[in-house]
Amino acid sequence: MKQEIVIKVTVNGPKSRSKALQIAVGLSGVESAGLGGQDKSQIEVVGDGVDAVELVNLLRKKVGYAELASVAAVAEKKEVNESAVQPVAWPMYGGGMPQTYIYPIHPPNYYQDLSRFIM
Repeated sequence: MKQEIVIKVTVNGPKSRSKALQIAVGLSGVESAGLGGQDKSQIEVVGDGVDAVELVNLLRKKVGYAELASVAAVAEKKEVNESAVQPVAWPMYGGGMPQTYIYPIHPPNYYQDLSRFIM
């Protein structure tokens, strides 16, 4: 089941923001992570089977203050219009390997030596 986790994090600058995002993305099951909120102090994580408590604990250890704001299930979007999706038929390339002829290389007096066998 996909879920969206919102975590409030105290960030001191862009370095701590990127570190927090790296920690969030490194957790197993995370599909996407981004910054949210007015001052970009919230991390929004979407994933399947993500442990929210483990993520908050990792952020507390590595970044600083972190608070779990919300955990909500994400509804699956299935708005695929079957008539809009058309298979693409690519034209076939009829080429292949070019035909080459291999010319034999003979010694300089090869044809003179053949003349003795013909007569």
